[in-house]
Amino acid sequence: MNCWEVLGIEPTGDHARIRAAYERQEKFASGEELERLRQAFKEATGDEPQIDNGPSDVSNEGLPQVSDAPATVSQEAEGLDASERQVVREVVIQVRALLNDSSRSKDEQIWKAILGEPPADQPHVRKEIADALEPQVRPMAENGSFPAPVVQFLSGWFDWYSLRDADEDDMEAEKPVGEQQPQEELPPQMVNFWPAVIGWIVGLAVLATLFSGMGGGG
Repeated sequence: MNCWEVLGIEPTGDHARIRAAYERQEKFASGEELERLRQAFKEATGDEPQIDNGPSDVSNEGLPQVSDAPATVSQEAEGLDASERQVVREVVIQVRALLNDSSRSKDEQIWKAILGEPPADQPHVRKEIADALEPQVRPMAENGSFPAPVVQFLSGWFDWYSLRDADEDDMEAEKPVGEQQPQEELPPQMVNFWPAVIGWIVGLAVLATLFSGMGGGG
């Protein structure tokens, strides 16, 4: 894989475009992927990228560490061309970095930003991303590593509907007794329906009797 494939852009001498491609991936990359990205930037521009080595206050407690092994996509992936396969690889890299950040991985908007950026939002590309991420992401969603909004988004985005059903059951079970969905009851209108009908029938009978008497008297 050459530097342009790592950066996800066509060969160019435009340093601004190269830096933009680098920075777009740099905030999500980690470990070997980050080193590979920095090397690609250096090869493309001849300059070293600026590295922020400041302390981090983000805790990874509670989330399993995800492998930094290079993301691979089948060359025979149905309906994908070379550029779309590269998009799948980039998204998988970004998600792996996100999974190693316990704070950011609980933010639904970050998931939407990574997975919803075109062309990753196209159905055939989305399917390949789902297949690549399912072995790692789905078990974490099932075991409670993510909050409900993230699970609901993932279940709908990747058609993992069993996650949505399980999450709704968990949310219902966790509600206080007073907030749980009550058993189906008849609405007030239905409760008062039959007395009204009976009264209406009785009224008609009285009127019929009166009119009958008036007719007989005539």
